[in-house]
Amino acid sequence: MTLARPYVSRQGDLRQRGAQFPNTRKRRLQIWWREIDRVLLSLVLLLMAIGSVAVAASSPASARRLSGAAGTLPDLYFFWLHLRFQLLGLMVLFVTSLMPREWVRRGGILLAAAMFLALCLVPIIGTEVNGARRWINIGMSFQPSEFLKPAFAVLCAWILSWRVRDPELPVIPISVALLAAIITLLMMQPNLGEAILFAGVWFVLAMLAGLPLQRIAILVGGGTACIALAYMFYDNARHRIDSFLGGGTAFDQVDLASRTLLAGGWTGSGLWLGTQKMRLPEAHTDYIFSVIGEEFGLLVCGLIVVLYLAIVLRIFVRLLSEDNLFIILSAAGLTALFGGQAFINIMVNLQLFPSKGTTLPLISYGGSSTIAQCFAIGLLLAITRRNPYLQREKFDLRNALEKEAGQ
Repeated sequence: MTLARPYVSRQGDLRQRGAQFPNTRKRRLQIWWREIDRVLLSLVLLLMAIGSVAVAASSPASARRLSGAAGTLPDLYFFWLHLRFQLLGLMVLFVTSLMPREWVRRGGILLAAAMFLALCLVPIIGTEVNGARRWINIGMSFQPSEFLKPAFAVLCAWILSWRVRDPELPVIPISVALLAAIITLLMMQPNLGEAILFAGVWFVLAMLAGLPLQRIAILVGGGTACIALAYMFYDNARHRIDSFLGGGTAFDQVDLASRTLLAGGWTGSGLWLGTQKMRLPEAHTDYIFSVIGEEFGLLVCGLIVVLYLAIVLRIFVRLLSEDNLFIILSAAGLTALFGGQAFINIMVNLQLFPSKGTTLPLISYGGSSTIAQCFAIGLLLAITRRNPYLQREKFDLRNALEKEAGQ
């Protein structure tokens, strides 16, 4: 096939060009900028900028609520902290996006092992906040489950991709055992919201990995049965479901969040002019979407939804030319995690889903959540990097081969 020669010579030419340039930091940054998905990066940065303004709007409500009569916290206390977390998160995002694909796999596996061990230690040495034991304090407080989520998506994708080498490997039972162990540890905290997220990510990956329809139907039935059993025997689940159906403190909170969301109309009352937000618990985290609705209006809320959809669609478009099963599953799992968490939070604020204590990705205040989400986006940027020159050569070669075959 003589047509393959231009492609090979072109690659050789690229290597020769690379040899002419020293492997300096500037050169590596130039390569990163050429290969990175700049559209995805721009959408993420825009969402984080909106998050900074939203935390500034919600910070007075949470600061005054936590200060009490003493008034020890300034109104913008959470805003300034959030800016520090965002700066650290951006550094994590940048460094992670520089990693080669092989490092993504290895790093995800190692992080999953470390965070799973930390999750096992939470019931023993964890710190309790608002009745939930989810954090570990090692000089600084962090939530292991937040960092386990992106690592789990990578680890699960790696396990399911084993089927390419040997279709007889029991990848589904292995991944189910891992999922069951994580969910058990989460339910002990209790943390029902993240348990559902883990299960959803696994379900998406299992379907993409070629799980038969009969098994999918069995899993759906099994999931329904698990929810019923959780309602009967798990107090946290029963409390949240009963509150969602009507009555109880949690119902009052979600109802207040829904009314706060609609209080600003289409254009909002203006920054720091909202009044309903002052009654919201966790206005800077769980119910920040309602604060945005009151102060900036439903139009801005609609823009945020569009941004989330744009990020998800952009990643899927980027994967259209990908043929590596591990990369496809990893990106799909990270995207399902990101989009699913946003969907749950927005539905809770709209009073369409039981309260889960789930933050709004890249917008809500948080240390562990912000850094972990930036890490997940960095992984997505790393595995969706493309060399535009080689991609063009492959496309030209494919067209030439198809033309020759047609002749």
